[in-house]
Amino acid sequence: QLRLVESGGGLVQPGGSLRLSCVAFGFTLDYYAIGWIRQAPGKEREGVSCINSSGDYTDYGDSVKGRFTVSRDNAKNTVYLQMNNLKAEDTGIYYCAASAWCGKSEYEYWGQGTQVTVSS
Repeated sequence: QLRLVESGGGLVQPGGSLRLSCVAFGFTLDYYAIGWIRQAPGKEREGVSCINSSGDYTDYGDSVKGRFTVSRDNAKNTVYLQMNNLKAEDTGIYYCAASAWCGKSEYEYWGQGTQVTVSS
């Protein structure tokens, strides 16, 4: 089955950093934009970032601009989300999802999510 798998989450103190990975199984990421979406308990899903298929376009939610960086290595079938200067409000489950292009509302594939907890 085609799927995405996130990893790299964990517990970190405010101001710390984490690097999330999103790996595709059963298909190649070359043709897909990858979005990062997070959800905190009791909260709506929030778009974090997106990177297009070639990696020459990225966007970020206002709350993470200047702190998060999305990148991809298509040869490794992997997309990364580098998260720096983490804040408590960054806590949540982070999902990666594949779509035809950034800005498209529908996603073909979702990962299972990885938990990020920012707490002192």
